[in-house]
Amino acid sequence: MSIAKEQVEALLDFIDESPSAFHAVKSIENKLISFDFKALKETDIWNIKPGGRYYIIRDDSSIICFVLGKKLLTETGYRILGAHTDSPGLKIKPNAVKNSDGLLRLGVEIYGGPILATFTDRDLSIAGRISYKTEEGHIASKLVKFDQALLRLPNLAIHMNRKVNEEGLKLHKQNELALILSAAVEEQLSAKYLHELLANASGIDADKILSWELNVYDTQKGSFWGDQQQFYADSQLDNLASCHAGIHAMLNESTLDSDTTLVCALFDHEEIGSESTKGANGCFLPDTLQRIAFASNVNEEDYQRALAKSFMISADMAHAYQPNFPSAYEPEHKVTVNKGPVIKVNANHRYSSESISEAMFIQWCEMSDVPYQTYSHRTDIPCGSTIGPITSAKLGVRSIDVGNPMWAMHSIRESAGVEDHHYMIKVINTFFTAE
Repeated sequence: MSIAKEQVEALLDFIDESPSAFHAVKSIENKLISFDFKALKETDIWNIKPGGRYYIIRDDSSIICFVLGKKLLTETGYRILGAHTDSPGLKIKPNAVKNSDGLLRLGVEIYGGPILATFTDRDLSIAGRISYKTEEGHIASKLVKFDQALLRLPNLAIHMNRKVNEEGLKLHKQNELALILSAAVEEQLSAKYLHELLANASGIDADKILSWELNVYDTQKGSFWGDQQQFYADSQLDNLASCHAGIHAMLNESTLDSDTTLVCALFDHEEIGSESTKGANGCFLPDTLQRIAFASNVNEEDYQRALAKSFMISADMAHAYQPNFPSAYEPEHKVTVNKGPVIKVNANHRYSSESISEAMFIQWCEMSDVPYQTYSHRTDIPCGSTIGPITSAKLGVRSIDVGNPMWAMHSIRESAGVEDHHYMIKVINTFFTAE
């Protein structure tokens, strides 16, 4: 098996064990621990040493890990890889259970910008975090995941929606997204029905469960496809694929033995604008970088000098050309699956790339023997954005937005190229290790 395919197998395993941002961070934490990273708490005084490996988790779904370089921060600055742990989809409402017409359904709320039609006729289930009261009266949290297919959003028969193939499937966000869970029982339904369901999955008493953050996920596992298995498909490629590439690039001995301080910052809430305590538009990354500096006996002025020498790669997936829909793309900027990482450029700075950061990334690609591509959105279609402009503006750090090309972004089942994941790992590794 090729190295590229092995790396994608590891990616698919990571995604399949990470049906929520909470689970993704837990999976990353377990990997970091196996490489001797030590947990730091924001409430503690930090005692860190050059060459040390550390990580910080904020509210269970954002994580920053770093290797403290052997050289002074003022000499090297920070090398930062940024990505996000969340994906668009459906979240379970607090009072979710609907009992009507002989069926139990769960009400959902839309998170971010998913392609809603792709959630129909799939084997869906629930994963996330519950909060509960311990025997001692404290508040604690626990991850929960239903492995079996639990929910479904059945499509309407074509005989009742004759124009679906001409006009597309349109789902009313309030009235047509409730997910079927069960046939309604004849006896009175408990007011804590969902609590009891979560109790069975978590082992926590239903009466102790106080609240939850639960999302809907597709139980179908990731797979390779294509006549030579050159593509792969799974949920949450946007953006767990970038998270995996960044962590994988950091976790090898040549990278970990670094003169430069290396940082992977993986945030929740990118899909809804990053405006939260643990999002990229919050203080998590600035707080962490500043505390690294102060714990290394670097004063405020020298910290600013270190930021001026720093660089950030914002890694988020890119729009691959789909030849069935040529009118959706800028004709001179078609990017192709399995042809290398994509540099994302936007004149209105929806991406953080500029000519110098582009040139630097191109040089790292050339050093890695990795092909690269450049993407610009159609001028008459609004462009999305990333954590790149947000974090570079907050920190004053030079940054670039890149990502691997993929199809069906924000579908519940996305696709990408096997070689591209390998290419991205290679170039991030070069970024971390280059002089």
